[in-house]
Amino acid sequence: MVAPQPIDANSGAVEESVPAPSADTGQPAGLTTAEAQQRLAQYGRNELISTARATALVEFLRLFRNPLVDILLVAAVVSLAVGETINATIIVVIVLLSMILDFVQTYRSQRAADTLMRSVAPRASVERDGVWVELLRPLIVPGDLIRLSAGDLVPADARLLHAVSLHVQEAALTGESMPVDKIAMPGSSATDLFLGTSVISGSATAVVTATGAQTTFGEIVRALRSRPPETEFERGIREFSILITRTIVVLVLVVVAVNLAGHHGFLDTLLFAIALAVGLTPEFLPMITTVTLTQGAIQLSRQHVIVKHLAAIEDFGSVDVLCSDKTGTLTSGTMTLAVEVDAFGEPAGRPRLLAQINSRFQTGINSPLDDAILRDASLDTPNARMLDEIPFDFERRRLSVIVDLDGTPLLISKGAPEGLLDGCVAAERGGVVVSLDNALREQAREVFQRLSGDGYRVLAIACRTLPAGEGLFSIADERDLTLAGYLAFLDPPLPDVAETVAMLAQDGVALKILTGDNDLVARHVCEAVGIDTSRVVLGDEIERMSDAEFSAVVQLWSVFARVSPAQKQRIILALKASGHVVGFLGDGVNDAPSLHAADVGISVMQAVDVAKDASDIILLKPSLRVLHDGILEGRKAFGNLIKYILMGVSSNFGNMFSMAAASAILPFLPMLPGQVLLNNFLYDLAQITIPTDHVDPSFSHKPRRWDIKVIRNFMIFVGPVSSIFDFLTFFVLLRVLDASEREFHTGWFVESLITQTLVLLVIRTAGNPFHNRPSRPLFITLMIVVITGIALPFTPIGPQLGFTPLPAIFFLFLVPATAAYLLLVEVVKRRILRWD
Repeated sequence: MVAPQPIDANSGAVEESVPAPSADTGQPAGLTTAEAQQRLAQYGRNELISTARATALVEFLRLFRNPLVDILLVAAVVSLAVGETINATIIVVIVLLSMILDFVQTYRSQRAADTLMRSVAPRASVERDGVWVELLRPLIVPGDLIRLSAGDLVPADARLLHAVSLHVQEAALTGESMPVDKIAMPGSSATDLFLGTSVISGSATAVVTATGAQTTFGEIVRALRSRPPETEFERGIREFSILITRTIVVLVLVVVAVNLAGHHGFLDTLLFAIALAVGLTPEFLPMITTVTLTQGAIQLSRQHVIVKHLAAIEDFGSVDVLCSDKTGTLTSGTMTLAVEVDAFGEPAGRPRLLAQINSRFQTGINSPLDDAILRDASLDTPNARMLDEIPFDFERRRLSVIVDLDGTPLLISKGAPEGLLDGCVAAERGGVVVSLDNALREQAREVFQRLSGDGYRVLAIACRTLPAGEGLFSIADERDLTLAGYLAFLDPPLPDVAETVAMLAQDGVALKILTGDNDLVARHVCEAVGIDTSRVVLGDEIERMSDAEFSAVVQLWSVFARVSPAQKQRIILALKASGHVVGFLGDGVNDAPSLHAADVGISVMQAVDVAKDASDIILLKPSLRVLHDGILEGRKAFGNLIKYILMGVSSNFGNMFSMAAASAILPFLPMLPGQVLLNNFLYDLAQITIPTDHVDPSFSHKPRRWDIKVIRNFMIFVGPVSSIFDFLTFFVLLRVLDASEREFHTGWFVESLITQTLVLLVIRTAGNPFHNRPSRPLFITLMIVVITGIALPFTPIGPQLGFTPLPAIFFLFLVPATAAYLLLVEVVKRRILRWD
């Protein structure tokens, strides 16, 4: 490798944004805070797509873009123009109250979610005011000096000033899978760094030349403008919206036609149709969704799980296949060096000595194996000078350093025994180098296989003396090696893992282990925690499989060993293509593609930036139990959202169907437009505390997904139950009580509000409502709405709303009728759930 040279800041190779060189060092100095703020105002935040929140006022005004709000305000203006002042006032007041409630709940929830996300926001090492600080990536500006090391994402386009053995993964830009060697050489393209790439090994100092949309990656994004793939949650919302829209259009057209045929006034018919459409529309769905998901995110944070994207909560709960490495998940990830032997199994100290030199000088990400090798300082490595490094990749499964020992270049490799042994022509035995013939090679192979079968993680250590004076090193130099021996490490299973694996299986989540370790180690650990090891599928086997065979294998078996990052991604995509919702837990540089491919990318706080940036969810504690608890919490959040959906489609549809039918047989409108809107507002108000409710344990113990069939069945079968009791109410009001028009409006308003509010007590649980009580906030909210609906006709404002006090005999009918309605809904609910 050519020796790196610092860039002359005055050479013109760096953009105008780069600050002038320091008088002391000749290198550009870091920006001051004042300069950075000025450039932030000039160039904008370092974001491909702006995520800055609008002011509270702007967010409130945006609510007026809702078509429903606009229609209602137009209706209010029309009512006012024809002298319907009270009707216009009711519409405006209800619209404003709904908007204020929506805004307050959503605004608070978004701020709470933002606070959680900031705790895991990506940062970069930047020099400001002469001091290196960890800065949020969006605040980086052109001219900033940044420091990079293995595992870092390049936070912006930059140009190298100084680099040591820097290798960068540029696959996101070029599609090239192999890392690119970067050097600080004026005029060379190898000096440029790009946003969206990641550091595989080495370290560097660079100056930022472009940020955000002005970067090379930003230009690509701007040119493609591709929409992110639709998530399971977004698909469900879209299908539900289509169902509701079709229902609204059909019902409103029928109502308009019937009312006009019945010679009702055009204005009254128009206002009634608008109110009917609003009544059918779950206009609080965005607010309920945001609040529910935020409540879920807050609960998950208490379980040591941080959600980066709220929509991922529902997908988290829908996961039915979880893919993970075993290290740090099934095991603690803290390695202990237990065995040091030569190539033929005899105790030896030289493999440890060579491994220490390799681990001390390598500039890639320190693995738990490196930590274990360097933990014991009792062995002193000789004076050595780093010459070069050949970074780790999953094709070779090894990492090599070249050091100068007393003027002689020595290449030291450590890596997977299978591949490294194949590259050796000799081995050390009792301190003596012997040539490897087939018999000795097989003996050396049996040593590491025996150690692996006993559950050890085994590293092979090999070396080669290189010709003096050679200055350019590559993978081609990893030949004719001498096998020094093996190091074996213990990483025992965590104490509670077997129990958690069983709990995941019980809760409908299949755990699949995707590991780079050999099959013997993988089998030993997985057997110890209760994972099926009837067959361990190897990466080499995967390469030879057809797509059809591969699809069957990934669904049938649970343990995959010696797999590369590309093979992990292929496994995930095959599982998704088979209809599974897949979660993937990864923490390494090469896990980013798999994290992107999974429905839910999961990483840990200790992971490299590349992995955390690609993930949807971050675990503050690397624990399988935490992951299990998080999945259950995601199901609870989705469960509460579904309650709102089912309540809306069943009771709303029933009441609106009753209105449509009543308008065809009555000589007057069954309810005034303002009363319809008020009824709908109070009904929605009753549901704002749904996110606080308890969820059936039975619901949490199974993966849950959007099921439009169930939603449609609730609409078709529970809705008519509501209409049956509405028609019964019509009969009592008209035939028994001989109610006036105003009494009819009042009686049906009270009955419809009470029944569609209290039905939540039945719909909120799949079992017996008496065995699963609602949360206190939800119960209190429901009771407040019911009491308000009953009391409203008796208040001074009642007559202004078109209400009149009802006789006591009506309530003697209403109490048993409501109880009978709830009982019948319970019967129908159980039948629907049994069908599905």
